[in-house]
Amino acid sequence: MRSQEATGITLVVNPAAGRGRAGRALSRIVAQLRQVAPQAPITVERTASYDESVARCRAAVERAMAKPDLYGDGISRDLLVVVGGDGMAHIGINACAATPVPLAIIPAGTGNDFCRGLGIPLNLRRAPHTAAHGTIDTVDLNRVTGDLADGVEQAWVGCTVSTGYDAVVSQAVRQSVAQLGTLTYVWHALHELARFSPMRYQLTIDGQTSTQQAMVVAVSNSVYFGGGMRIAPNADVHDGLLDITLVSPVTRGTLLRLLPRLFDGSFVRHPAVRQIRAHSIRIDGEGMLGEGDGEVLGVPPLTIEAVPGALHVVRPRPLVPERVRPA
Repeated sequence: MRSQEATGITLVVNPAAGRGRAGRALSRIVAQLRQVAPQAPITVERTASYDESVARCRAAVERAMAKPDLYGDGISRDLLVVVGGDGMAHIGINACAATPVPLAIIPAGTGNDFCRGLGIPLNLRRAPHTAAHGTIDTVDLNRVTGDLADGVEQAWVGCTVSTGYDAVVSQAVRQSVAQLGTLTYVWHALHELARFSPMRYQLTIDGQTSTQQAMVVAVSNSVYFGGGMRIAPNADVHDGLLDITLVSPVTRGTLLRLLPRLFDGSFVRHPAVRQIRAHSIRIDGEGMLGEGDGEVLGVPPLTIEAVPGALHVVRPRPLVPERVRPA
């Protein structure tokens, strides 16, 4: 980790995020950034669509990479800051991944799972200070390749790649009119449960292939998904490994009882749940849709690899233990 003092900040905001929370807080966020980072010029980019957000973030990263102003370890001193929910975080991750440009996230959505996993404050009054004066940490990401949406060659995922019941629920949440974070996820989880059946998977994990039925195959980089659910309670963004969660076929009643246990991670103790750490996994099967960080990735087969140190991200400075005075 290294402390950062940005020499330029591009702020990309989706004003509609969090049911308009991002737009309402924007002027206060900019004022706070100017107060805590007076040396850094701030460019504010308001976006009206997902595609526009993607374009603005990519352009900001390209401008930063064109500057020779780097820290000694090759990290850019220009900073991309995204304001919004997990969708904006996903856009920022894909713009900054495998580049020297650090990403800061000011969470203003309803889920904010990547921020939860990194300890970034979810309070909009505290998050701008972290963005301007936090520490640059280099963390892992999941790299996904396959027949991906929008014709891209690869996508980067900070939280979890979903393909089974979890992906079906995520798709329903994304299409939902009501966006209430965890409540929306739980509502659709219960609704989809009545008609979901186990899926037949062909999995190749670190070169070993098997065919099996499963309710869930979730491939995680960090702990949370679904607005605070601990799908991978032992995930570590610095270990260079995927945390794969497999839920074998169970009755609907059993799956219903497991859902609340996602919030504290205790569901992993159920005998139907298996967790595997690996460097890569190839997922194939019929009737599946791959999703990452709540966004559509594409139709399997999908290959997911852990990429160590793929992203420079701004996190809160670690607390310095108080020195004990000698007696």
